[in-house]
Amino acid sequence: MTRLSDRMGILVWSEIPVWQAIEFDNPSVLAKAEQQLYEMIRRDRDKASIVLWSVANETPVTPARVEFLKALVSKTHEQDPTRLVAAALLVRTEGMTKIIDDPLGEALDVIGFNEYIGWYEHKPEDAGKTVWKIAYDKPLIVSEFGGDAKYGLRGEPDTRWTEEYQANIYRHQLLMLKGIGQLRGMSPWILMDFRSPFRLLPGIQDYFNRKGLISDQGEMKEAFYILRKARSARRSEGSKDRIKDDRFFKSRRNCL
Repeated sequence: MTRLSDRMGILVWSEIPVWQAIEFDNPSVLAKAEQQLYEMIRRDRDKASIVLWSVANETPVTPARVEFLKALVSKTHEQDPTRLVAAALLVRTEGMTKIIDDPLGEALDVIGFNEYIGWYEHKPEDAGKTVWKIAYDKPLIVSEFGGDAKYGLRGEPDTRWTEEYQANIYRHQLLMLKGIGQLRGMSPWILMDFRSPFRLLPGIQDYFNRKGLISDQGEMKEAFYILRKARSARRSEGSKDRIKDDRFFKSRRNCL
């Protein structure tokens, strides 16, 4: 996969499977994570497509977890000082305010976060009412955002599971994300519907995660075109932009 990414020019966020509430106070679990980290970096450190190493996804904040992940961040920098290190952090919510103040952020080079306004919470239009408070002056990447839709299921923009509802999520999300000054990248969840034993809703999910912009049969949903239009507009703007975060990147030699 990473060799194909090299050829195709696809950027890769490469992550070990440290997810949610594992036994962060168990030394054998840390040893296993360190081994996986070593194997991942050893295998792919010479691949041009790898731009970020990531040590975790959606892990709850506890003292043991912070020390566990800080140890992994340190190991990553030791094994590959040429690349930046990230993790997808949980976001705290206070009303319509989203707060990123996870202590792990102190050790990371790039802050990742997942959020699903309009799907797991609130309505799509509430994205525009959301205020972001970020404790760290570092580049941000929204590592997951989006919502579900079954291809071909049509309806009103406020009817869940329809293509119109998913497209409405993306319209409001993209406007909100554009207002976050530190944002330097985004990764919609996800490109294509995929099988999942946990997605049981008959006639809609049928053992598929339906968050794809494209169906499992390769059919583009309406949200696909919303994102494509936004990306085309961003490319045009990008020709006028300059990197504003040099201070974060000069500390590590760019391997590309």
